[in-house]
Amino acid sequence: MKLSQILFEALESLNSNKLRSGLTILGIVIGVAAVIAMLAIGQGAQNSISGSINGIGTNVLFVFSGNRQMGPGRNSSAVKNVRPLTLDDAAAINDPFAAPSVSAVAPVLQGSTDAAAQGQTSTTTVYGATAEYAVVRNETVTEGDFLSTEQVLGHGSVAVIGPDLADTLFGRHEGLVGESIRLAGQPFRIIGVLASKGGSSFGNADNQVIVPLTAAQDRILHRSGENVDTIFVQAVSAELTTQASDEINLILQTRHQIPIGGENDFTVFSQQDMLQTASSITGIFTVFLGGVAGISLLVGGIGIMNIMLVSVAERTREIGLRKALGARKRDILTQFLAEASLLSLLGGLVGILLGWVISIVIERVAVATGNAFSPSITLSSVLLATIFSAAIGMFFGIYPANRAASLQPVEALRYE
Repeated sequence: MKLSQILFEALESLNSNKLRSGLTILGIVIGVAAVIAMLAIGQGAQNSISGSINGIGTNVLFVFSGNRQMGPGRNSSAVKNVRPLTLDDAAAINDPFAAPSVSAVAPVLQGSTDAAAQGQTSTTTVYGATAEYAVVRNETVTEGDFLSTEQVLGHGSVAVIGPDLADTLFGRHEGLVGESIRLAGQPFRIIGVLASKGGSSFGNADNQVIVPLTAAQDRILHRSGENVDTIFVQAVSAELTTQASDEINLILQTRHQIPIGGENDFTVFSQQDMLQTASSITGIFTVFLGGVAGISLLVGGIGIMNIMLVSVAERTREIGLRKALGARKRDILTQFLAEASLLSLLGGLVGILLGWVISIVIERVAVATGNAFSPSITLSSVLLATIFSAAIGMFFGIYPANRAASLQPVEALRYE
């Protein structure tokens, strides 16, 4: 039989039972749509996290107190006498003779506080930073200026705020330079408004306020001494990031008096480390979502086998007549496999369209709720869902088709 004739007869057979065929296709549609949508969500999450990390810069290193790279079942508490990071540590890292691969260093204090202005109050993230913070973290302002070294040394009561915080407190994010804002009950003068970076999986970067590190110590976070939470380091170039990391490790090991072969009481993360960790997490997340969605596709395949078995039972006499007129076993087998595959393929095509619609709806809901999240439908996910749906049809159609092809003509003709 010609391929065109096989497809025509398969369509004619499916058309004779429209409702049953439609319900069978619906199972595949739901399965494929679920696979497409779940893979799009997983890919969108990975893109969002990668974009957030890349927005920091390709040559940025993060230095934290405590060992966060230890093996399973171990934690930083296993390291005795953990020394906190200090401003002196930051100054040592910034020494061009000790760390020639480092171009800028920004020690930071971080916490949460209440911000108030014009009768409005909001909880925000506050960063106590130095003037170098803008360079290292790739921060820009849409109006005004960033912190200066003089303001940091003078414990200046000045602040640079994010656009979302500005909108919450003032109802706008323009013309705010010179306005007053209260942080933890203390007055600060706004000197600049940060450019928008949008929300991400790491939080909303636009809902923050940056003040001089000295002012954060004294008036907001009330930290005594020279301790800092994080030291951000910018390497001279992306190619020298690994070398800069080695230099930082050597400096801090010497300053913290870590013995040779001992566990560090600090952690140096590069952007590549963060990307690998994020990719690993989102990869597992995507596989999990795809596996859950694949179960529904498997259920749809079982539905195809069930319907095809019913079809074989209903058309037993037809099969016997065809074989009596000279139809070969291969012809009958091909015919029923074509019907099963056609059901699966049609369901796959409609499922791809439905999955695309679901992804658009999810994206709009995310935008409406203020989250910068965009599901990403890739060609590989579409091909995977299409091939898998076709394979499901073939796999679950083989048994009914073989059962039909194996019927004896005499027995089939006597079937009532």
